[in-house]
Amino acid sequence: MEVITSDDKWSGGGDPARRAKWWHSTFHSVTAMIGAGVLSLPYAMAYLGWGPGTMVLILSWCMTLNTMWQMIQLHECIPGTRFDRYIDLGRHAFGPRLGPWIVLPQQLIVQVGCDIVYMVTGGECLKKFVEMACTDCTRLRQSYWICIFGSIHFFLSQLPNFNSVAGVSLAAAVMSLSYSTIAWAGSLAHGRVTEVSYGYKGTGRADYMFRVFNALGQISFAFAGHAVVLEIQATIPSTVEKPSKVQMWKGVLGAYLVNAICYFPVAMIGYWAFGHDVDDNVLVALKKPAWLIASANLMVVVHVIGSYQVYAMPVFDMIERLTMKRMNIRQGMRLRLIARSVYVAFTLLVGVTFPFFGDLLGFFGGFGFAPTSYFLPSFMWLIIKKPRKFSVNWIVNWVSVFVGVFIMLASTVGGLRNIVADASTYSFYT
Repeated sequence: MEVITSDDKWSGGGDPARRAKWWHSTFHSVTAMIGAGVLSLPYAMAYLGWGPGTMVLILSWCMTLNTMWQMIQLHECIPGTRFDRYIDLGRHAFGPRLGPWIVLPQQLIVQVGCDIVYMVTGGECLKKFVEMACTDCTRLRQSYWICIFGSIHFFLSQLPNFNSVAGVSLAAAVMSLSYSTIAWAGSLAHGRVTEVSYGYKGTGRADYMFRVFNALGQISFAFAGHAVVLEIQATIPSTVEKPSKVQMWKGVLGAYLVNAICYFPVAMIGYWAFGHDVDDNVLVALKKPAWLIASANLMVVVHVIGSYQVYAMPVFDMIERLTMKRMNIRQGMRLRLIARSVYVAFTLLVGVTFPFFGDLLGFFGGFGFAPTSYFLPSFMWLIIKKPRKFSVNWIVNWVSVFVGVFIMLASTVGGLRNIVADASTYSFYT
């Protein structure tokens, strides 16, 4: 949280960290939102079916756009004060003691969980790209590819802040739109598989229920970005005449337009082409034309490189601040090198240990993304803005809270159960 008393300095105009434009917020938001989750949407549709799956997708898009708007408005809900981090807004809403305990764990689950999933995604798609581009090359285990992908971040993690990763984030945003287009266009060109079925899978009743819960988490995972929206908005200058919320909202609307262009065609056409037998990563099911599918996998690799850094930057900042405060260590290259390398190594280790793409999406989508994207912003809005009881605003926010809590509980249980079930038949570190 930054408090500035002088009106001419309210924006932090002299701060080099606050010089971003609205389009910076667009591609940062696109990079944060559109990630590995888009590739699992047809798989989620396979368990929900056409009607419920389409309804959940549209409802999630509308709900998370509303909560994104709320967070942008709350960024400067007190004139002269900017809540630059989710935890700062949490302290203001829930109090200095309770706020961090409510907000910080959820935000960390989102950020760290995303980075773990991106380790798995990056390794999986890098493996697929090399195998398609070089059919005669020696085949390596997926664990090795995850390690190769992870090694890139030991270098990129040394970039100091959001502004320094703007180029990486822009490339990632372009890649997300490109590979999403290839995913749905490739599925359309592939056509429906022989004897395609859109009926519910014939698994046991209990197993199917958990898979449905997991599908809700996968859709939740696809609507990310809220965990870093305040940090992104903090890079935009703000004055009384031109508050940052105007530029940030313009950028987010652009990002959500790109989101819709990517998500809905991939989910619908991917499910149409492969039915209930679609893979949890729709690109895995596409094999022709080989050069195009190989390119799409490489685009995913480039995108998740950028996404990893967007989610990691707030964690790096928190770790370094905490280390300086608790251990009285000066900020500098040595602290950055050690702290950030340890974090990258941790996410790499967990990704290699539990490389269950679909299950990880469902678990982290429910446990972390549902609170930060679906109901915590609405809850904070009710506390801070205090809308009139039983007004449209009041009803919409409470509906968002109840729906979000249900998705969180259901998808967390479903994802965790599926991880345990899949781990029982998996040989670790192979």
